[in-house]
Amino acid sequence: MADVGICLLMTQHDFDIIGLARKVEELGFGSLWAPEHGVVPAGFSVGAAGARAGAPSAYADGRINRIIDPLVYLAAAAAATTAVKLGTGICLVPERNPIRLAKEVATLDLISGGRFLFGIGAGWLQGEAEILGADFPRRWAQTREYVNAMKELWTAPAPEFHGHWVDFPPLICDPKPVQQPHPPVLVGGELRRAAQRVADYGDGWLPRARSTSAYSDPAKLPEARRHIESLYRANGRNPASLNITMWDAPPDRHQNRRFFDAGANHIVHLLTTRDERSTLADLERVAEAALD
Repeated sequence: MADVGICLLMTQHDFDIIGLARKVEELGFGSLWAPEHGVVPAGFSVGAAGARAGAPSAYADGRINRIIDPLVYLAAAAAATTAVKLGTGICLVPERNPIRLAKEVATLDLISGGRFLFGIGAGWLQGEAEILGADFPRRWAQTREYVNAMKELWTAPAPEFHGHWVDFPPLICDPKPVQQPHPPVLVGGELRRAAQRVADYGDGWLPRARSTSAYSDPAKLPEARRHIESLYRANGRNPASLNITMWDAPPDRHQNRRFFDAGANHIVHLLTTRDERSTLADLERVAEAALD
């Protein structure tokens, strides 16, 4: 169904992973998501920061350092599918060059025929972030500036931007995205701070729905939606445009219905890949449990 998707935490990929994208579409999922870790410092362990971030088991046992690049994978998936939406879940924005990232996102949106969903975050793994150029203590402020610069690159014929981390004169940055004015920017994070970020520069919110999250209970979602909608109004934005995509929900169609009734627009289930046979079996199991 179009409003239920799956994120492939690709820690094992020595098989036909493009065929896996086709299978996601064939089973009826509406969206396919890919996470990101550009590098993982040697000797990495989950630690307190990872525990607070709700790191899945793949972090604890070291498999996280095998994640493939999400934009490259989704571009390949775009060529192998026709309808499934393709999202980053999430792209670590301050760890990338924003001008190059703007072009990559626009190109992926072009290749996919306007199917790209730009899920973003600032990251919690300090060693990775600093290696890749993030200003870790100010990474969310950096993310905001990067997103604003990318919006200029996506929408202006001769974009120009002057900020603290990003500064460029008028230039040409093509292609432009197929989606207008740009692919939806979906902001990850817990509500206390994420709400204002969503209202200021996002098009939607990606809250976690796993048991360790504050929003694992659908009953808590209506108040959260009302809060973000009030911030939309304060910014002169249409609250009806707000998209809430529940992230890493347990594969349970009855729980999915509760989330939809509570105000969610989309729900994404997380699957960590294993060997090909096990991954395909797991994918079918999630589809059987989560799709109507």
